[in-house]
Amino acid sequence: MAAHTTPTKAHLGTVEKTSVLRVLTYAGAIVAFLIGSGFATGQEILQYFTSYGYWGVFGTGLLVLVLMTYVAVEFFLVGQAKKFERPSLIFHYYCGKHLGTFFDFFSILFVFLSFTVMVAGAGAVFEEHYGTSKYIGGIGLAAAVGISVWFGLKSLVDVIGKIGPLIVVIAIALGFVGVIRNPGGIAEGNALLPTLELTQASTNWFMSGLSYVGFCMLWLAAFLTALGKTSRSRKEAASGAMVGSIAFSVACIVVGLGLLANITRVGGTEIPMLVLAKDVNTVLASGISVMILAGIYTTAVPLLWTVSSRFCADKTPRFKYLTIGLAVVGTVIGLVLPFSQMVNIVYVINGYVGILLLVLMLAKTGMRLVRRQAL
Repeated sequence: MAAHTTPTKAHLGTVEKTSVLRVLTYAGAIVAFLIGSGFATGQEILQYFTSYGYWGVFGTGLLVLVLMTYVAVEFFLVGQAKKFERPSLIFHYYCGKHLGTFFDFFSILFVFLSFTVMVAGAGAVFEEHYGTSKYIGGIGLAAAVGISVWFGLKSLVDVIGKIGPLIVVIAIALGFVGVIRNPGGIAEGNALLPTLELTQASTNWFMSGLSYVGFCMLWLAAFLTALGKTSRSRKEAASGAMVGSIAFSVACIVVGLGLLANITRVGGTEIPMLVLAKDVNTVLASGISVMILAGIYTTAVPLLWTVSSRFCADKTPRFKYLTIGLAVVGTVIGLVLPFSQMVNIVYVINGYVGILLLVLMLAKTGMRLVRRQAL
């Protein structure tokens, strides 16, 4: 029988440090995954938050904070507890066999359409910032993503993927700068909104918030379920989900305020964040444009891989040819409409479908709590 030893402070410190590190890792994964062309460019924040003024920035922001935290914690905890063979089975858990199958395939369609939005975002950066054809940016991104998935360049994606949290930090900094340089612009912008023809995600800020959480859910469901499967404890999983959701929601609010303070300049642009960056320094804007493209790339790779791997085994000839075919089709779709319209169509439609999933999740959680209290 082994002798009983009392943990030393060093041991306790190591356990605590490792736990905190894993929590931050999970949080960072959520943030990095949500950083795509929509957030990185500011177009997503403009349509879902800023375009509604104070209610949009704070009302939508707080609604997203509460619901996103709930959703992320739920997916993490269920993934940690159930350890599904396939992450997409999370849809069957919440929705039953038939509706779950619908969400399973619909989420794949949404993931593919999200890839087309990434293509449109890259095209918009090249067109609006570099003054070149959007086809160069869109086709260039699709080619880079297709090659990465074809050859399985996961290490390259992992390295560049570290830029995700950095983009959030810079986006928050630009939001603060936008407010500090024109603090009176927030009130002025809020008053001017009714006179501006801005593209909005919904008819009101509340539905906009629900739609925003809805489309994020369809992205996060399988991803967080798989991530939750790797967590060592419920506390670790829940903490990582909460920290990541809160960090992302706060970033949305701060960036939303920065855009509102400069609404007359950013309204109607495809890449609002680059407008704020140019106000600081043109060299900075060029650097941020590269970071935005890197952020789009690291989001687009797993999106395209997810669709191909859903139908073919990874790294097989069929998988590789399907990847190229999807990249070509996605490029054509992504370059048909302007980036802002792509965000409005793809994200909003899928957001409303995601609201149904949110309702079913809340019902499942409520039933689970009732059964627990009955016991």
